Amino acid sequence: MSASMSTAMQRTQEVADKLAFLRAHLAAASAGAIRLRGVDWFAWVTAGGSSAVLQTTDSGVAEVLVTPEEACILTDAIEAERLRAEELPDGFTFHVEPWTEPELRERYVQNAAAGRRIFSDRPGNGATAGATAGNGMGEQPLPNALRQRRMVLGPDERERYRLLGRETAEAMSETLRRARPDWTEYQLAGAGAEALWRRGIHPALVLAAGERRLPAWRHPTPTGEPLGARAMLVFCARRHGLYANLTRFVSFAGLNSVPLDEQRALLEVEATGLAAVQPGKSLSAVYHAFDAAYRHADREGAIREHHQGGITGYQAREIVAGPSTATQLEEGMAFAFNPSFAGVKIEDTFLLGPDGLENLTFDPGWPAADVHGRKRPLWLEAQASS
Repeated sequence: MSASMSTAMQRTQEVADKLAFLRAHLAAASAGAIRLRGVDWFAWVTAGGSSAVLQTTDSGVAEVLVTPEEACILTDAIEAERLRAEELPDGFTFHVEPWTEPELRERYVQNAAAGRRIFSDRPGNGATAGATAGNGMGEQPLPNALRQRRMVLGPDERERYRLLGRETAEAMSETLRRARPDWTEYQLAGAGAEALWRRGIHPALVLAAGERRLPAWRHPTPTGEPLGARAMLVFCARRHGLYANLTRFVSFAGLNSVPLDEQRALLEVEATGLAAVQPGKSLSAVYHAFDAAYRHADREGAIREHHQGGITGYQAREIVAGPSTATQLEEGMAFAFNPSFAGVKIEDTFLLGPDGLENLTFDPGWPAADVHGRKRPLWLEAQASS
């Protein structure tokens, strides 16, 4: 059996398992349908398919409607054949309407639900949807159990994630090893995006900051300023719907440009937070671990200057850790935390497994230090004249 046939069969089985899970919830709630509009849920239920054309939108060019009888792709005639040929495994039927008659989709959904409740990841206007069906109920948010289930990744999802993380880290390292101090932030971000696209990865977010802007902004969207003595590059990189998130720094002035004391202090803050990521704990427990670590480092205010990250997966952040975030942590969840001081930050994407946290975005060729038994990235010291 060829590798492509094996992958197709794995995707088909993954889809079947997920549809069975969704239908069990339909039956338990005596509901008629689950309507998944977002590109995140589309990728999840199709085992890595993409409904995105405009890459910055939350909702794509197709939806998935799951009923007890079928799993139907709702789209228009512009997109249907491409989706069928390039994005979707077996297991789905299609409802295709002319792009000029979008009302046909709504009619189909209401008929399929047969007057029963419709759950949706992005509920439509209740008055409109309910009036069409005559039931006055409209669409309701997905049950929390479904949202929790999506964050616990299965074996095939984890393998897709590992490959994505490795290739995203390679793209990051390649870009920063090429970078020069006279590059503009635009050039650095563009080189990073190109390195991702060349690997079939969508650069959902690329931040870049040079020497002047680095300490000023936590989210430095690129500008035309030259980098100068140091630079930061940030990726939120998406493929098969999954996000690999990481941050790296380069110095063009040797150790004179690397804030070593700040870096060491931040590595200790991160280590405290990562140690709190354990099955059965709450996400808020991780937040409070970070809070205590900042206080220990005499940086009490730092936790209020930027969020600390949280659970990742089919969104760059599925849930951000906060002081009262009760979400329970489970094996199979992915995490991207980003503790920071002004001008210094650290971020990787981890998968929680039976042996603890696995760093998905680790590059063995990148400079690193051992921090409480875990390899953590340092700043790359580049030659400004090379």
